[in-house]
Amino acid sequence: MFDQDDLEEIRASKAEWHEEEVAPVLERFGERKDTFTTDTGGQEVDRLYTPDDVGDLDYQEDLGNPGEPPYTRGVYSTGYRGRLWTMRQYAGFSTPEDTNERYHYLLDEGQTGLSMAFDLPTQMGYDSDDPMAAGEVGKAGVAIDSLADMETVFDGIPLDEVSTSMTINAPASVLLAMYIAVGDQQGVDRSELRGTIQNDLLKEYIARNTYIYPPEPSMRIITDIFDFCASETPKFNTISISGYHIREAGSTAAQELAFTLGNGIEYVETAIEAGLDVDDFAPQLSFFFNGHNNIFEEVAKFRAARRMWHDIVEERFDPDDPKSKQLKFHTQTAGSMLTAQQIENNVVRVAYQALAAVLGGTQSLHTNGKDEALALPTEESVRTALRTQQILAHESGAADTIDPLAGSYYVESLTDEVEEDAYEILEEVEERGGMLEAVEQQWVQRQIQDTAFDRQKEIEEKERIIVGVNEFEVDEDPQMDVEEVTQEDQQRQIDGLETVRAERDDEAVDAKLEALREAAQGDANLMPYIIEAVKVYATVGEICNVMRDEFGEYQPGGAV
Repeated sequence: MFDQDDLEEIRASKAEWHEEEVAPVLERFGERKDTFTTDTGGQEVDRLYTPDDVGDLDYQEDLGNPGEPPYTRGVYSTGYRGRLWTMRQYAGFSTPEDTNERYHYLLDEGQTGLSMAFDLPTQMGYDSDDPMAAGEVGKAGVAIDSLADMETVFDGIPLDEVSTSMTINAPASVLLAMYIAVGDQQGVDRSELRGTIQNDLLKEYIARNTYIYPPEPSMRIITDIFDFCASETPKFNTISISGYHIREAGSTAAQELAFTLGNGIEYVETAIEAGLDVDDFAPQLSFFFNGHNNIFEEVAKFRAARRMWHDIVEERFDPDDPKSKQLKFHTQTAGSMLTAQQIENNVVRVAYQALAAVLGGTQSLHTNGKDEALALPTEESVRTALRTQQILAHESGAADTIDPLAGSYYVESLTDEVEEDAYEILEEVEERGGMLEAVEQQWVQRQIQDTAFDRQKEIEEKERIIVGVNEFEVDEDPQMDVEEVTQEDQQRQIDGLETVRAERDDEAVDAKLEALREAAQGDANLMPYIIEAVKVYATVGEICNVMRDEFGEYQPGGAV
């Protein structure tokens, strides 16, 4: 983009500026730190960036126009000028009745998409009356035991008018089946259902540990979902390949990017090996990233992610459909960056993180409530979080032009650096046999743990300032309302489950579960069998237990 003679002149000018202007100031006053780095310490930040830092940048090859390869500047030609990102507040509280009430509240307040949080027993494939669920029912999200609960959650909410994201992994097939069944009841054509299931098991083995089955059967279920949805629910995103939790566990931005795209490669390869054509399912893949504190690092990460995925898919899988090479993603602001101290500061943190996501071109955004470091968010804090997005959309100007930081010497240089670092990590993953092998060897987990340890040490030694935590502290006794799930709420959910079991046709349930068992023993696509079981009110636990029996449960381990 720049003439070499001009670049040489710029280098000489910068050297002269440093000698005549900077050096005397440094000698007298110094700088705040010896070394400045991005938020996670992945890249060193120079004092000044000039065209020389992006002297090799080729606009068409490295950036391209929005909506054109390599999609660095976005996958849509009009950005947010045509349509704003989906404002999708994460919500799921206690019982299905409570969640339905919260959903109606959020839609009335201007939310444009639903995001469903599930309690821990549901995430692990247990019913609310299972001994393993004791004390956890409704705590981390809504408890879903059967189709009756899903019917309650979406009572009065037409599924052809909303997009719903479900943060569910090991039992994703079951919860998707319930959503499809509710749509069938409402008379909604399956081809009109819109939303996303997280359905990312590799990330569970890496960072969250809410897995059920071992990797091989888990990958089979995921591939079955890809295949089923390609023909039945083509507008539904069949997986949200998630870097969010990898970052929450302590990774750098480059690690988040590398491990997430590495997981994506693994899913695509598995589906192709199962006989699917890449263009049949790749357009339905979506990604989920963390919106962290450092605005410029995050923008660079999002831009690099789009370019990398385009190049990876093109080179490895050679699709015909351009949409197969487009990385579309949801962003959630960083829960791990919320502090219990001076929680009002979290409103500011969330706003900056949301700004980074929008400047980076996210398709969907969740902004955390200020009180989520303490408990489930209250209605007031959820409203403030939603208003943060609305102010960003309608008052800040950030949505008025596409990729507004493009051309910044710093941002373009940082985009290249994050991409380079991520590719180096991916190369090591490849040397270890791919993400599945690297995860089973515990190598990926150790990389993240080492980074998290270093970061915590920096905080303890005040090399990294966290406002209100290790600096600018105040004596306080926080007084605020928090949402609580009572024992009565949990018992109400268990009573509802008992009613479903008493009123359903047990012979029909047994027959559908046995059909699912036989399908699991063979190689049939499991999704039609799960939908049939769901429709006769077989429970999440009963369906997952059939697959537990056939597939076993994952036990972490491997080479150290």
